[in-house]
Amino acid sequence: MPFNLVDPAALPADPMAAESVLLDRAAAGDSVAHVWEAPLSLAVPRSYRRHAELDAARARFAAAGCPVHLRLSGGGLVPQGPGILNLSAAWMEAGVAGERAEPIYLWLCELLRDALADVGVATHWQAVEGSFCDGRFNLAWGEGAAARKIVGTAQYWRPIVGTTPRRHAVLAHAVLLVDADTYEANARANAFEAAIGSGRSYREDRIVSVAQARAVGGVPSGGPCMPAFSQALSECVRAAPSPMGHSR
Repeated sequence: MPFNLVDPAALPADPMAAESVLLDRAAAGDSVAHVWEAPLSLAVPRSYRRHAELDAARARFAAAGCPVHLRLSGGGLVPQGPGILNLSAAWMEAGVAGERAEPIYLWLCELLRDALADVGVATHWQAVEGSFCDGRFNLAWGEGAAARKIVGTAQYWRPIVGTTPRRHAVLAHAVLLVDADTYEANARANAFEAAIGSGRSYREDRIVSVAQARAVGGVPSGGPCMPAFSQALSECVRAAPSPMGHSR
């Protein structure tokens, strides 16, 4: 089933509430996708509740104009804001996470790789040690020790009550550094980790934006990358094969 792209104006402004709407639609049998940007903020998984200073740090950051959202998916801290693009796709899945999570990550990475190739940025998936929210299904630009994270991915599976055999509403999510100020985004992530006393610290030289990668590759900028890349990503989503049964 092809994805229906949802108009951002039809979803709640709160990113976490929007995710819940997408999951509800997936549970009803729709395959939906949302390409969106968020205001300056941070998103952390619910596992961060284990940090005693979390609530106080969230209050301080919110008062300074940077709310910190608790998201459904796992992983680590992710900065949001100007120059950062998100893709959220949701659908009904008959499989189970233990068997289907990796094929879905590969499906998502292939879709994102194709969209980035359309704007002149070649990527592959790998972990990038030292980057925020690191994982083996990042998309990275560059080779070997010089590889930098350009995209992070995550999943969330919600059981659909009353289905036999049990089905799930699946949310696959990606965060893409497009025109982002990588120094600022990384510094903001480190400041919050320090505020909650997590002991984590990230390196700005382990991430890269689409704009930076294009500049190194000699692709003329012609202004911000966001409009062209957002369009390329939306077209790739519309043309994407269903993730159901994807096993490459």
